[in-house]
Amino acid sequence: MTTAPQPTRPEPSDGQPADREPILQVRGLVKHFPLTQGIIFKRQVGAVQAVDGVSFDLFPGETLGIVGESGCGKSTVAKLLMNLEQPTAGEIIYRGEDITKLSGRALKAVRRNIQMVFQDPYTSLNPRMTVGDIIGEPYEIHPDVAPKGDRRKRVQDLLDVVGLNPEYINRYPHQFSGGQRQRIGIARGLALRPEVIVADEPVSALDVSVQAQVVNLMERLQDEFNLSYMFIAHDLSIVRHISDRVGVMYLGKIVEIGADEEIYSHPTHPYTQALLSAVPVPDPEAREYRERIILQGDVPSPADPPSGCRFRTRCWKAQERCVVEEPLLAVPEVFRGTAGPAEHDSACHFAEEKQVVRPED
Repeated sequence: MTTAPQPTRPEPSDGQPADREPILQVRGLVKHFPLTQGIIFKRQVGAVQAVDGVSFDLFPGETLGIVGESGCGKSTVAKLLMNLEQPTAGEIIYRGEDITKLSGRALKAVRRNIQMVFQDPYTSLNPRMTVGDIIGEPYEIHPDVAPKGDRRKRVQDLLDVVGLNPEYINRYPHQFSGGQRQRIGIARGLALRPEVIVADEPVSALDVSVQAQVVNLMERLQDEFNLSYMFIAHDLSIVRHISDRVGVMYLGKIVEIGADEEIYSHPTHPYTQALLSAVPVPDPEAREYRERIILQGDVPSPADPPSGCRFRTRCWKAQERCVVEEPLLAVPEVFRGTAGPAEHDSACHFAEEKQVVRPED
């Protein structure tokens, strides 16, 4: 079994009030998938380091957006939060209790309060079940939530809440469009009245016009049900629209995290700056003043990540220190005490503030 190094990491300092208690705390979360050789006598020859030391807080009523390239570990973090995967190391603390150590009824009780909306509305709904059965299935698993005689009415109320006709309760998933199917998935996630919803790229499979409708629906439901979202996406414009704070992931690690305005207008990590420089800008005049950052090379394999800083092989600021010393996620020394928008956590030895043209400019 692969054991992951456990460097000492500072507590996240991402602009939240010190007296505000997080509903969910993730500390040093690690997930390594073993690589084996042999058919009969398998032996481990390495590990894919999908998630490697991720830490963040999620506060009541807020939306934390997680962005990054495909394969950076975003969806693995979501599965770990839902206990669909067991972590190699680290803690996931929900209301003071480490859920990675729970099982049986205790885990079942926690899962009632942490629900998930999946990426693909075409495969996440059972085609052989009616909409009423899909949305009502959580009541079969948690029968104490709703009496049997009351379940049909509750399902119809949920359909109405997400903008669908309650009379559609006996229809099957193939009778709905992609946007409507995702609304059904959201209704299923709301059935048990959870406190936290993990949304794993919930709009990436939808048309652009439908994406806006689903995002606006999720914002309305957040206010109505006092939900906390972890919203995973690769579309930076959507994340900016819905998120209160944003974390940027690269090769299994969070490299920058802070309030959305800080990240989008004052990024300090080179990778974040490169990502934002690629966001389309509709104003031709604004495009002329934006510096486009083209990253060289490909993303390294998570089975053999670079030493030190994982971004150094593509970074134009990389120096010898980046090869031998891993940068910790903390407020860079140059910004400490400035009380400015650049004073947020960034995992870079040579972090510097860079003004960017925002997507709506």
